[in-house]
Amino acid sequence: MKKYNITVNGTSYEVVVEEVSAGGVFSAPVVAPAAPVAAPVAAAPKAAAPAPQKPVAPAAAGAKGSVTITAPMPGTILDVKVSVGQSVKKGDTVCVLEAMKMENDIPAPQDGVVASVNVQKGASVGANDVIVTLA
Repeated sequence: MKKYNITVNGTSYEVVVEEVSAGGVFSAPVVAPAAPVAAPVAAAPKAAAPAPQKPVAPAAAGAKGSVTITAPMPGTILDVKVSVGQSVKKGDTVCVLEAMKMENDIPAPQDGVVASVNVQKGASVGANDVIVTLA
């Protein structure tokens, strides 16, 4: 028999486990919950987020009538297909995002003119980071 302390959702339990032999029986009785333990120690702190990439052009995200195109998931920008001042149609690819070993085309949600490009090739982006804005 071996004793283990297991913490589940912040509650600590003392568990006794019996070793299994060739024809033996396995049992894992759960003993009453142990006295509450101090808050679990957090895992190593997350690495600091990379410094935001400088916009290629002045951001027009706050401009009246502007439309933002955001990253649907975290990933790396493989290619930027548009430049400031360029006209785009709904569905045109504005950039290519690599996420989970797949290339994802990020389309323009509507017709417009590119007001700013906020990423560059090779940049890492998080979910909902602004990639491009349209006027």
